Amino acid sequence: MFPVVQATKKDTVLDLNKYLDKAVCVRFQGGREVTGILRGFDQLINLVLDESKETLRDPLDPYRLTDETRELGLVICRGTQVSLISPVEGTEEIANPFIQAEDEA
Repeated sequence: MFPVVQATKKDTVLDLNKYLDKAVCVRFQGGREVTGILRGFDQLINLVLDESKETLRDPLDPYRLTDETRELGLVICRGTQVSLISPVEGTEEIANPFIQAEDEA
């Protein structure tokens, strides 16, 4: 009744080819954040980052990132732990519009 369609090759969920050899920011499960140059990936979103730097978190508030970084160099990121991938170029951080100012409270 219904035609059976089978995939002949494994396709990735994301097309990261346009970000190869460009700086990307990767956030992992647990909150760690690493910025580096994307050198490679596979269909499981395992990533190879070069010249990578980890943004350190505030020791008093583990959910808040600081301006401090540490050099990691060449790293392989396991795809099951990756929760966000974004290009560095063309993005900027903005204030959270959902947090009410303390003056209003």
